[in-house]
Amino acid sequence: MAGIAAAGGIMLLNKVVRGRLPRWLTPVVAGLAMLAATISSEYGWFDRTANNMPDGFEVAKKVEDRAFYRPWTYAFPYVSRFMAVDTLSIRTNDAFEGQHMVEVAFFGRWAPVQLVPMLIDCPAAQQAELGGAEFGADGGIENANWAPLATDDGLYKIVCGGTA
Repeated sequence: MAGIAAAGGIMLLNKVVRGRLPRWLTPVVAGLAMLAATISSEYGWFDRTANNMPDGFEVAKKVEDRAFYRPWTYAFPYVSRFMAVDTLSIRTNDAFEGQHMVEVAFFGRWAPVQLVPMLIDCPAAQQAELGGAEFGADGGIENANWAPLATDDGLYKIVCGGTA
């Protein structure tokens, strides 16, 4: 649509100036308009998506990309994916102090949103996906694949309040 609108604008301008514009200007301006619209869409995706998340979601981490076929991204990288925490889904168990279950959403520019239940152990600064985990006889989590979680990570700060 951007290309058609730009081409139409140039054709109208050419009528106004009685055909004095060069013929090559219409396709060049249409191409530049399409390129500008595409770049604008890529750079605006994160803000549009983050601003339209449901209540309770907080962005925990952003991933910025650069690509050789988009040379401007080396100066101005764009956000291609991000992780958000559903703060309304945070659950605790008094028997396991400092451990929280939470839903984490992974957003990608050209990918469907993935909701992943996670277990965060704040005192130990570690995380585990709950996909393969089970409750043991003592009520604790078994078969969890724990991974370290830095205390300066957005996920840790949101779920644990930034304190160990």
